[in-house]
Amino acid sequence: MHNLLNFLVRYRAWIVFIIYVVISCILLFSGNPYQRHVYLTSANTVTASVYDASHTVTGYFHLRDINEDLQRRNAQLESEVIALRSRVDDLELELQQFSDTIELAPSLKKFDFILASVINNSISSPYNYITISKGKADGVKPEMGVVDQNGVVGVVNLTGEHYSRIISLLNPDFRLSCKVKGSDVFGSLVWDGESPSEAVLEELPKHTVYETGDTVITSGYSAVFPEGIPVGVITETDRDADDNFVKLRIKLFTDFSQLSTVRLVVSNDSEEIKEVESRI
Repeated sequence: MHNLLNFLVRYRAWIVFIIYVVISCILLFSGNPYQRHVYLTSANTVTASVYDASHTVTGYFHLRDINEDLQRRNAQLESEVIALRSRVDDLELELQQFSDTIELAPSLKKFDFILASVINNSISSPYNYITISKGKADGVKPEMGVVDQNGVVGVVNLTGEHYSRIISLLNPDFRLSCKVKGSDVFGSLVWDGESPSEAVLEELPKHTVYETGDTVITSGYSAVFPEGIPVGVITETDRDADDNFVKLRIKLFTDFSQLSTVRLVVSNDSEEIKEVESRI
């Protein structure tokens, strides 16, 4: 207690000065809006700096834990990579043993693709066509199927040296063999001219059950399109005029108003199929 009194007596001038400074600051900042604004702004800046420094220091101490976690994840990924490499090596060995007796290459590569840009496209005419930037010089031939990233676009019908014309799916002259995914029953997809985003799947037997929302895909019953290319989804069902078949309205996956790049389907077996069919 004696020491405390000696301290207060010795530094009484400074203590009184600090008390006056504190009282003056309180009066200044509480009674003057501008000074209070400066004070709060400065205080927020200092507080933010302190928080930032605290976060930096805390983050530095957590680096060790983060590094150990990354090392564990890397070890796990390396183990998975090794396992996958081992599995790939086993599959390649099995494939080599299998190909000693059967030639796989021709049968495994039935289709190739040619990329092309759309330079002209119509969607509002009764008979719509698409012009692309590839032709005979690029390997394009009539009756090649055309798709985009979403689904079926059409079929090539005319080829020039560097350009080709496609019969759009939005053309009544184009009919596409399709089926409902999960079913082997197929019908003909045709555009009825009502909407550029819809078409009709006809000639489906009435005994088969179809649900709205089911996906429609190509049937594969031609040399033009592989089986399984998505076309659209069923939005409603109806009966054909003779009541022996079902007619489905299809919402198309392909947005024909946004076509920019398409892929031409090159069937490596098309010539052989045509030759065989011509002999029948």
